[in-house]
Parts: sequence; C-alpha cells; structure tokens
Amino acid sequence: MSDRTMRISRAAFPLARPAALLAALIALSLTSFVPRLRASAPARQNDSMPSAASVVKPRVLLSLAPVPRGRQFQVALVVEIARGFHMNSHKPTDPYLIPTTAAPQLPAGVELLDTIYPPGKLVEFSFSPKKPLDVYTGSVTIRLRLRASAGVPLGPASFPVTLRFQACNDAACLPPAKVPISVKFQVAAAGSAARALHPDLFPEK
Repeated sequence: MSDRTMRISRAAFPLARPAALLAALIALSLTSFVPRLRASAPARQNDSMPSAASVVKPRVLLSLAPVPRGRQFQVALVVEIARGFHMNSHKPTDPYLIPTTAAPQLPAGVELLDTIYPPGKLVEFSFSPKKPLDVYTGSVTIRLRLRASAGVPLGPASFPVTLRFQACNDAACLPPAKVPISVKFQVAAAGSAARALHPDLFPEK
C-alpha cells in the first residue's frame, strides 16, 4: 500500500467510528422502546392465537313461530364469547376501537324497527390500566325488533345478519371479523295463531 493510500485510510477511519457509535445508540434505544410499546397496547395475532370464529359463537332465537303478516317480532343474536376473551361493546370508550354491530339485510316486506344492544361493562386490562374499556364478556344478546308487513310473501323466509366485532384477551387482539349469521323464519297469513318462544328473552308486555 502506498504512503498516499495509507494517509487517506487513516484520515477516513476516525469518521467511521462516530457513525458506528450512532448506529449502536439507535439500536439500543429501539431495544428499550419495544417492551414499553408492547406493554401499552395489545399485541397482534400470532400463530398460537385462535380464530375469531372459535372465540365468538353466535346463535339465533326468534320470538314467534310462525310470524303472521302485520305482526311485530324479534330476533335475538345470542353471542357466546370464550372465557378469557372480550369484544368491545357497541359504544366503546375510544373512537379508534371497533364497536360490535349487527347489520341485517332484510327482505322485501320486513321492516327493522330497532336494534337493541346490551350495555357493556368497564374492565381494566394490563395494556390499559388507567382507563377501563367498555366491553362484552361471557354471553351477550343483541335483539332486532322487526315487523312483517301485509305484503311479505307467505312461507319460509330468511335474511343474513353480519356481526362485526374484534375479540381480544388481556395480551393480544385478533383481527377484526365479520361473521355472517342466517335468520330463518316462517311467514303466516294475517291473524294466524303464533306461538311465543323464549319468554326469558322476549317477555310479553
């Protein structure tokens, strides 16, 4: 190596040391920051997490059978949430949280009068110790109040309902999910006798 090359190398070497030191400091800062980030919010889903369908299981119950034309009736979506998991209520505490919703696609002649969501409960989690979240746990019932018009076709009828939610446990959240639910019922002529079902869910007024 020539004297001139050695002088250039020695002149450049001191400049490389601050750059290497800066890179080491950035890596150290990121290493200390990541644990704090993980402690402040739920982690994303990983391979060991279950699917949303295995955590949240809805079933359908009706208030009348059959449903006479011109009558009001109700549909209950009874949602069972696996132990240790929760999903945000219909009115979560923060706007960035995904609310639980039930969106029906009604056939002609069936009118939606109201969707009744139960109140959630405030629960503290390790990722939000100072601000409890409004959530659903255990068994939750969402009710749809409907009316069958005079012109709704007689016979078997059905419509889909999309249940949208995000399920989480104390450490991680599953991706937001949209679960389709099929509601099936029988339409009878106006004035037909109808049997009241599930009085515990649909008490007579």
